[in-house]
Amino acid sequence: MTVLETDPGHGDYPIVERTLANGLRVIASPDHGAPSVAVNLWYDVGSRHEQVGAAGRVGRTGFAHLFEHVMFQGSAHVPSGQHIALMQAAGASVNATTWFDRTNYFETLPTGGLDLALWLEADRLGTLLDALTQENLDNQREVVKEEKRQRYDNVPYGNAMERLIELTFPPDHPYGHTTIGSMDDLNAATLADVRDFFATHYLPNNAVLTIAGDVDPETAFAKAETYFGHLPAGAVPPDPPDDPLPPLTDAPRAEIVADVPSDAVYLTWRLPRRGTAEFDALDLAFGVLGHGQTSRLHKHLVRNLQLAESASASTMGLIGGNSFGFAYARARDGVALEELEAELVGQVAALGADGPTELELRRAKAQFERSWLHELARIDSRADALGEHATLLGDPGIVNRRVDEIGAVTADDILDAARTWFGPDHRATLHYRRTGGQQTPGATTEETP
Repeated sequence: MTVLETDPGHGDYPIVERTLANGLRVIASPDHGAPSVAVNLWYDVGSRHEQVGAAGRVGRTGFAHLFEHVMFQGSAHVPSGQHIALMQAAGASVNATTWFDRTNYFETLPTGGLDLALWLEADRLGTLLDALTQENLDNQREVVKEEKRQRYDNVPYGNAMERLIELTFPPDHPYGHTTIGSMDDLNAATLADVRDFFATHYLPNNAVLTIAGDVDPETAFAKAETYFGHLPAGAVPPDPPDDPLPPLTDAPRAEIVADVPSDAVYLTWRLPRRGTAEFDALDLAFGVLGHGQTSRLHKHLVRNLQLAESASASTMGLIGGNSFGFAYARARDGVALEELEAELVGQVAALGADGPTELELRRAKAQFERSWLHELARIDSRADALGEHATLLGDPGIVNRRVDEIGAVTADDILDAARTWFGPDHRATLHYRRTGGQQTPGATTEETP
């Protein structure tokens, strides 16, 4: 058993860790403030672990997200659809998410329901394939396709992230496709393909189980052993290639003509991987640039010049060699997209050249600290953060050190990182132009309904 020390200055959450004989990493974080418990299970599989097809050939994209749905379709001892029903009957909130680097499943419920939650999670990990049928696969494949239509294809700017990723990463890169995947790949998936994906990635030694809340560590570990200890380990596949890519060059551009409410410009950058000092510095820089109404983009483009109806910037912290960041602004009626882009790029150039002011840096750090501590105050978010940092960065104790890590970033750190990664010369540009607008010269264009 490993007991991780805490830092009483900014985080004093107890973290106790033990690894079962089958390789399942179990983290306990007791908090007896309320009679509730959070169970959070992170699997080290996301869209970057999927097989991308060569040009003109079928791949296996979208499988990680497909399993987020399939995992609720029943197991050897749980009928289809009953996982959520049993949890809700026990007073639980329950959900799951998929991302580039991971898939996670979680529930928060009264303490008396802990055994039920662990049994359900263990049963689908150990016996999902016993209940996986062609009917279940076909059903959930259609659910995912409908989700893509509703969230990506038929909403304004719904394909922005897909297009930004295409501009930021090569098509065969692990981050070169979205988690929703290709509908052609999903349509071509066989039951054998899907069973193989589960058997490859859904292993106890490829997972982190976090139990936070009203339970003592020894009780948490004993229950984890009872429900998960008999599940066999397997051969964990190697990580996808994670050689860092250099910053973007040649300023690639693309344009989408679509039925959107406003013309818009998006900029995207490659960034260092998450977990590095450079990424932390650039994350703060993006906060200065585009987080909230005190950010440079909002003050300059929305409030002062009144060129944009909205403007923002954000990073996507990833672990496979690179992360990425983006900024956008949506034009007010009558504003030329070229003028808006010029002003947006000007704000980027100024921040990259001079760095943040002392006030801006203090504000960005304060915004981070407030958001971070607010999330950790809830046991469900705390369990999620512990599983996240254990899975992606190898150390759940980061949750107690994170505020100090961000607090140590200096303006010079931001300038040094910005000169390498950030700025007008290292960006790609995506335009959305309303149907009937004038095309930007030199941009590759696609039409959408």
